[in-house]
Formats: sequence, structure tokens, C-alpha cells
Amino acid sequence: MPFLAVCSCEPERSIEDRMQKVLDKGISKYGARGASVAVIFPDDKIWTGVSGISHDTVAMRPNMLFAIGSITKNVVAALTLMLVEENILSLEDPLSKWLPDYPHIDSKITIHQLLNHTSGIYMFWDNQKIWDDLKKDRTKIWSPEEVLSYIKEPYFAAGDGWRYSNTNYLLLAMIIEKATGSNLSTEFKKRFWQPLGIDNAYLSQQEDIPDNQAHVYGDNFNSDGSNIDLTFLPRASHESITFGSSGIFTTAEGLARWSHALFEGKILQPQSMDQMLQFVKFWPVANMRAYGLGVQLYERDFSCGKQAIGHGGGNIGTTTYMVYLPKYHVSIVVMANAFPNKSAGFITKGLIRLVLKELKAISFIPYLPFPIRLFMISFSIFVIIQIILYKRKKKRADTSRGYSQK
Repeated sequence: MPFLAVCSCEPERSIEDRMQKVLDKGISKYGARGASVAVIFPDDKIWTGVSGISHDTVAMRPNMLFAIGSITKNVVAALTLMLVEENILSLEDPLSKWLPDYPHIDSKITIHQLLNHTSGIYMFWDNQKIWDDLKKDRTKIWSPEEVLSYIKEPYFAAGDGWRYSNTNYLLLAMIIEKATGSNLSTEFKKRFWQPLGIDNAYLSQQEDIPDNQAHVYGDNFNSDGSNIDLTFLPRASHESITFGSSGIFTTAEGLARWSHALFEGKILQPQSMDQMLQFVKFWPVANMRAYGLGVQLYERDFSCGKQAIGHGGGNIGTTTYMVYLPKYHVSIVVMANAFPNKSAGFITKGLIRLVLKELKAISFIPYLPFPIRLFMISFSIFVIIQIILYKRKKKRADTSRGYSQK
């Protein structure tokens, strides 16, 4: 009977098909209803993908808006540095130059220390009382001064450590509005969105958010395990207390275009970008190992061993990642309509891996998770030691036999 060789002539799937597969797997694996992503390649080609649903039987669409949460800090930081370029602000300006004194806030803290979270200022939402009061009336719009009344003693003296605090960016927003005589949304639009041709970015509280929002799901910070549609529930109170540290709504493509323009040097002068990327390093927090001026340096396990910068964000019912790979000129944005949820992180890591493999920039070892790499290295060392010990033992045995035969 002749031997029949069977081979598959099926062509390798395209990078677009493989990215879509990662996206589909991410929402099914962790139970998110839907996600929207955008990838900008080194040749400026943009791929957008969606998976799952927004609500009911309405499929996710690329033009749906998501709240980007704390990624707003990156835009606030860029605006601050632009005002420094125009000599309106200085990174070494103390708070006392722009704002009145507030309890528990050292007026000598500088703008630079606010930007990189080395101010030591207390994070207002670590105070449970603000959440208790917020839940009493979710339609209330809080003033910055009201939020600051919940500040407690600082975590440390300014410059003596690092700790993430939304209060820093609330104060920055107040300074920017005072220095410009304008508001954040106007400055964003004039300086960033219009020049970049991004016509689908909005700042909550100061602008109306169109209805084409992706529906979002979570427990509305009730911590009761519920998972309900939170899209149009009252959220004015939450949006107002996070002024400056959160609040932007846009699409995955809109945010990817922002990331690419910023980190490719099309928004700020080189000196400003150098300042933005001066990182304060610390013991890793989640997937972050250092922080610049509104920029996170991701853990290398998150990005297949490669350098990755950007920012993560969470808001009511949304989880978002903005990642830029400097060496490869790639921007990746992932938005999932669930919070808390691991799907966005899974998809982001998967897309990074695929893009790097497509660019032939990834080897087998860095692609593996850190615990596996550590085990492999430890096992290799163990094997080498055992081989050395075996050879020494064998040599002694051979020497002993040789002596006895003489």
C-alpha cells in the first residue's frame, strides 16, 4: 500500500485575522460583552477591530465612544508641557503661585511633582467619606474645592517618594484653567483635537457626550458583585470629582491617533518629550514599573520584554489601555466595556505579541511570562551544576580506578 503524505496548503492567516482572533478570545475568556481596538503600524497604517456587543443585539462598532479614565492624565500632562513651552507655566512653579492654600497640601509643591506623583498629596478617594457622600446624590456636580475638603495628611513630604494620586491632576486642571483663562475642553480642542483632525473626543462635565457611546457594565462602585448596564445611570458626581484625572471620551482610533502623534514627536518639542519621559522608578504596581509626566512605563512582562510606554485607564464600566512601543513605532489601544475585567489586559498583551512577531522583533524566551522564564533559567542553572558535579565525580572515580590498577 503506497504511503500517502498529507500536507496542509492553507495559507497563513493575515495579521488582521490573527488580531481579530485575539480580540474575540479576550472578551469570551473573561466575560466582557464587547471591545474596540486600534493598532497603528510603523508605516502609519491603522487597523481597527471590534468584537461582541454594546447592548441587547447591537454589535460593537468602531465609532462608539468609551471613557478613557486615567489616560486623561496623559493629555493633561501634554497640555501642561505645552504651556511651559509658551512660558505660561514653569515646571518649578510652586502651588502658591497659582492656587490658595488648602489644608494638608504643602504650597511649595511644584507642578513637576504633581505631574509625576511625587508630591505625597493624599488621594481624595482613599477617604471613604467622599464615596459615602457621593452615593447620596449621584447627580451632584462637585466643585474642586469641595473635593479638596476630603484631603487628609500627606503620605510623605514632597519629593520623598512616589504614590499615585488623582488629587495631583485635579490641582493641575485648576492651575491650567487659571493660567489660560479658559477651560480644559476648550484647550484640548484648540491645541490637540482640531490640529490632529480628531473630531470625536469630548471632556465630560464641560461638553455634551454624544449618544453613540458603547454601553458599559459594572457595579457602579457599589462593590456588591452586580454587573449591570451603567451607561445612562447618573454619574455626574463621579465625573466631577475626577476632574483633571479622568473625563475624556473618545474612540479606540481617536486615542490611538493621539498616542501616535504624541510619542512620534508631533505635538511637543523634543525637550518637552525628554522631560515627559524622565521616569521615577518604584516597585512595580500592577503592570507599571515607573512613571514620567503623565506617562507609565509598563512592566516588560506586559510587552514581551520590550519597552512600552503609555497609560492605562478605568472608569465606570470601562477598562482601557494605551500602549506605544518606541523602538517599533507602534501604537495599540484597547477598550473593553466592563470594569473591573481582565479582558482588556489579555487583548493588549496578545496584540503586542502578534505585532512584534509580525515585525520579527520577538524571540521565544521574552515572549514567555516571567514566572516561566524564571523557572527555565533556574532549571538550566540546576542542570549545568549537576553536569559539572557529575563530571567531577566521574573524574575522581576514573582517577581512583587508575591509581588502583598501577
